[in-house]
Amino acid sequence: MKQSLKVLSITAALALTAIAQAAYATPTADPRAPSSAKKAMEEDSSLSGKVVETMDAGGYTYVLLENKGIKTWVAVPLMKVTVGQAVSFQPGQEMVNFKSRTLNRTFERILFSGGPVKQEAANEEAVKNAHGGKSLDELKGKEAPSIAPKTPVVENVKVEKATGSNAYSIAELYEKGGTLEKQKVVVKGKVVKVSSGIMGKTWVHLRDGSGSAEQKTNDLVVTSQDVPAVGDVVTASGTLYKDKDFGAGYVYSLIIEEASLKK
Repeated sequence: MKQSLKVLSITAALALTAIAQAAYATPTADPRAPSSAKKAMEEDSSLSGKVVETMDAGGYTYVLLENKGIKTWVAVPLMKVTVGQAVSFQPGQEMVNFKSRTLNRTFERILFSGGPVKQEAANEEAVKNAHGGKSLDELKGKEAPSIAPKTPVVENVKVEKATGSNAYSIAELYEKGGTLEKQKVVVKGKVVKVSSGIMGKTWVHLRDGSGSAEQKTNDLVVTSQDVPAVGDVVTASGTLYKDKDFGAGYVYSLIIEEASLKK
């Protein structure tokens, strides 16, 4: 009888110890829980913090923000900021392993923003002007217009075709886009529209006089880090993509990416 009571006492003691350990144990992190960086971003939809590093290059100001010990690179259209300054930028488009040619540097993670939060309304208007007078929400799931309606009608454009084995007119690129996809191509055209500071790129509309306005094969969008002027005649060399979807409503039936532009 005494032996049984002793066994019961030991069992009860062990059970109480296990309960106490469970109550005061350090919780195990849930692998599905958001990271501290992501959580901080969710708590504040804007990009805020203290400037710890900044530089200008290629028409952009690169800013390293620190907020609650978390450092984030942000790129905005050229502006003046100083180290130690507290700033807040509009939410931006994240780019992973982004390489800046002008800085000769690769950013593991960087957010491209339209600028300070007070400029949000103006930036939204700029986005609309660059994409057919439509907001990003309106463009989701739809093809972006080949050229914005607010752009003046360009008449009598006639640009001589570039030379070389991989040189094409704009009409030829639309015609052969399926077979030329993801290949290096060269096209020469007149710049009819330029939009800078959107998703970390300069968006350039080219025309050479070929193609059909009705079929939307007379205007080609090229993305680049170069910033030409409207009216320039440039030779673009880059990679051709068909049905390119950048997300956030940026969808193009044909586009040349990462192009170098030469006059």
